[in-house]
Amino acid sequence: MSIYLETARLILRPLTEADRGFFKQLQQHPDVMRYVSDPLSADAINEKFNSRLPAWTKHSSHWLCLMIIDKHRNTPIGITGFMPEWEPYQQAEVGFLLHPNEQGKGYGKESLQAILQFAFNDCLFHKIKATVTEGNIASASLLERVGFIQEGRIRDNFKLNQQWHNDLIYGLLNSEFSPTLTKN
Repeated sequence: MSIYLETARLILRPLTEADRGFFKQLQQHPDVMRYVSDPLSADAINEKFNSRLPAWTKHSSHWLCLMIIDKHRNTPIGITGFMPEWEPYQQAEVGFLLHPNEQGKGYGKESLQAILQFAFNDCLFHKIKATVTEGNIASASLLERVGFIQEGRIRDNFKLNQQWHNDLIYGLLNSEFSPTLTKN
C-alpha cells in the first residue's frame, strides 16, 4: 500500500532511509521525549527506526511511520503514524512527535486529522486509541481538539526518569470522527 497524504500545509509520506538523521534527532531531543521515553542508546534508536521501514498494511505488526513535511519549506517537522491491531477489533494506537520549533503552529492538529481520515476512511479502522503520559497537556489537548475522549487513567503505568507516571487512555470511534467538527 503506497501511502501519501497531503493537507493544506503538509505532506505525510512513509519513512525512508534518508530520514534516519531526523528520526534520531527527534528521539534524542529531551523536549520531544520528555513524556515518551528515557534517553535511548544509538543502537536502540536505530533498531526502532529499522522496525518502521518495512512495507506496511493494516494487518502489519509494526508501526506505520510517516514523516511530516512542511510543503512550503520542504523540511521535516515531525513524525506520525499508528500501530495497527486489526485482528480482532479493527483498532490502532496513534502516535506523533513534532520538533519543538514546529509546535504551537497547528501542524499537530493538521497532521492528526489527515492520519485519522486515512485510518478511518481508507483502512476502515473501528477505533483509534492514544496513550498519553499524565502531565503531557499539549498532547492531551490536541487529542481532545480532534474529538478523542478520555476513557481512563491507569495509575503508575509508565516509568520515566526513575519515577512512575499515570497514563491517560483516549479513544475515538470511526462513527464519532468528523474533521469538520474539530475544535480549535
